[in-house]
Amino acid sequence: MSENKGFWLYDLRIETVVGDRNVVCRHIEGESFSVVGENLVFAKDQKVSMYALAALLPLLPAKQRELSDQDWMSTDTEIACPDPYCGGRFRISRVNKRWFSHAETTGLPDKRSTPYWRNND
Repeated sequence: MSENKGFWLYDLRIETVVGDRNVVCRHIEGESFSVVGENLVFAKDQKVSMYALAALLPLLPAKQRELSDQDWMSTDTEIACPDPYCGGRFRISRVNKRWFSHAETTGLPDKRSTPYWRNND
């Protein structure tokens, strides 16, 4: 298997946005976290509700991937808080594009090499 076989993923920034509706949950305008590869990265003192995170998590891997311009996942960038009475939203932005080798990310024994995260230590 060639070492150049792999795929691109976008790093993401997820930022709390407060609009014109009342915020019921603990959402602070501008608080954020990042997705870098498979990792959620929080800066010191940044927080996110576990309920909001549970709503966001299923969408993040799709947001990381190449998409058709006509796919709603490429155009809809704000996700509402799962509490229907809360006005908090989360803006998902692509901030960087990163290459991953298939051999460094697969679990298949006959296809894998050193995991990507060990090469960056």
